[in-house]
Amino acid sequence: MKPALLAALLLTAAMPATAIAQDLGAPISEDGRVETTATDASAAQAEEGISFTVTDENAWSDIGIAIPAFATDRERPTPANEGGTGALGREVARVITANLRNNGLFKPVGPDSLPQPVFNQITAPAFSTWSGRSAEMLVHGYVRARDDGKLVVGCYLYDVALQDELVREGWVVGPADWRRAAHKCSDLIFSRLTGESPFFDSRIAYIAETGPKDRRVKRLAIMDSDGANHRFLTLGSATALTPRYSPDYSKILYLSYVDGNPRIYVYDIGTGKQTLVSENRNPTIAPRWSPDGRFILYSMAVAGNTDIYRVPATGGASVKLTDNPGIDVGGSYSPDGSKIVFESDRSGSQQCYVMNA
Repeated sequence: MKPALLAALLLTAAMPATAIAQDLGAPISEDGRVETTATDASAAQAEEGISFTVTDENAWSDIGIAIPAFATDRERPTPANEGGTGALGREVARVITANLRNNGLFKPVGPDSLPQPVFNQITAPAFSTWSGRSAEMLVHGYVRARDDGKLVVGCYLYDVALQDELVREGWVVGPADWRRAAHKCSDLIFSRLTGESPFFDSRIAYIAETGPKDRRVKRLAIMDSDGANHRFLTLGSATALTPRYSPDYSKILYLSYVDGNPRIYVYDIGTGKQTLVSENRNPTIAPRWSPDGRFILYSMAVAGNTDIYRVPATGGASVKLTDNPGIDVGGSYSPDGSKIVFESDRSGSQQCYVMNA
């Protein structure tokens, strides 16, 4: 098992595909081949139809999807791998195949057992070839290396029986982000065929726990939804706990025992900078973002009493929001940021309370 997966069950937080799409760049149409034609999947299916009928959830596993290697118009070297754009096109198709297979809803056949189409077949598939292989759906695509070093990745989904293009989309990515483009293509296929929100192009922030039982090391870590591109974000010299993405998914809020007490830090994913949010040395627990990402709620114990506090996400002075002899913990904002719900034993038993933010 990969190190990235050792403690994935601990306090995970997923970054939605909608946020990550910004990292991949806008859909492209630089050569007229790839244009954004994706629409809401459920609406598109209602208007256009698809050539199969699903009567129960298990029927999805019978849908055969052929995913040959992505073509390239010109073989060129790329920092993304050692084999150039042709080999990279095969790797992209392998990632898409693994995504759809591991999802459990489809029966994809990957590039290792399929012929690789030539570049001009991307928009003109040989449907008779694929129907002869019992494929109901066909995924075509291409990888092109630009002069500036970036990659152009195009993704097309076809209904073989109807001989019809269902959706197409493309992305310009850096060489290191080619897997992200493969995940976006997987999302495109999944949402078009199911009408559900996609999730392959997500990243998981979690606590990676390693080491012997009596000396466990707990580090903040991040990885793609399929376990690839794993990296530790903290060194492990202090225990890290409870990672939570900011509303724009650019930062991670977490607790760290740097000085023996839990203290709140914010990790900037883009820069790698870590910021101590509150200078107070009292134990702090249960931090939560505000919906706009400007503030952080947390509970802090002072002189044996625990109350709810608010602090700017960039750091600064905290504001005490509750002042009661009971223990007030677990503060969390309402979706519109106008209310705060928290738990308190002020009445003699644990109850939930709501207050204005």
